[in-house]
Amino acid sequence: MTDLPIKDIGGKITSGEGLQSKPLENGSGASFESVINDALGKVSQVQKDVETAVNELATGGDITDAVLAIEKADMSFQLMVEIRNKLISTYEEVMKMQV
Repeated sequence: MTDLPIKDIGGKITSGEGLQSKPLENGSGASFESVINDALGKVSQVQKDVETAVNELATGGDITDAVLAIEKADMSFQLMVEIRNKLISTYEEVMKMQV
């Protein structure tokens, strides 16, 4: 097994190779609202996929596809709920700040 010299790794890190070439600019990316709407749309699509998988299961489809779709939807929904909870707690913390 060949050893990778540490100086090569450090050289790449210090020279900035592999790092983002330009910093993120305010307003250059998507807005917060569009990111949230996109995430909600994806969760909604996953739930529609579950409906399709369950309907296929009812007509003799594969049970593993249905179970995987249900678990994926469950995890997506739980993640969405946790993000919502975090946003609410952050909002409450901001409202507690004294100006």
